[in-house]
Amino acid sequence: MWLDVAIILFLMGLSIALILIEIFLLPGITLAGVGGFLFATGGIIYAYAQGAWVGHITLISSVILFGGAFLWLLRSNSFRKIALHANVDSTLTSSRDLGIEPGDEGITLSRLVPIGKASIKGITVEAKSREEFIDEQTPVTVVRVEGYNVIVLPKEEKTTNIN
Repeated sequence: MWLDVAIILFLMGLSIALILIEIFLLPGITLAGVGGFLFATGGIIYAYAQGAWVGHITLISSVILFGGAFLWLLRSNSFRKIALHANVDSTLTSSRDLGIEPGDEGITLSRLVPIGKASIKGITVEAKSREEFIDEQTPVTVVRVEGYNVIVLPKEEKTTNIN
């Protein structure tokens, strides 16, 4: 009987610890979360195998213990040392708002494969080539402006394919 209680306590304690580690320390679904779920399931099944009341008591007490540990960890200062405290307050300006229009000329700052950086009217923007790759430092002409992307063609192809 004491061995059964020890097994149940071990499985449930390990499952609660692994699930809390998954929630607070490890991003995404990892082995800790899956293992915690499996240990919890195994512990509850093992407790119910000992009797219905043992299973009920194990289930209720483990939920209360998990909830208490979860709330304690949320309120404690333990995770404030490793938590991210930066606020992102920047905004993204549309290329249209920058005054870039079809027909403007510029130069690529990086290789467009098919997206990269270009300087149009002295402004660094996200540029997108139509179909082909465009090498770095190639003169380009703006064909179309789509939200945050500027569609460009190499300067010598401007007359052959405008749309």
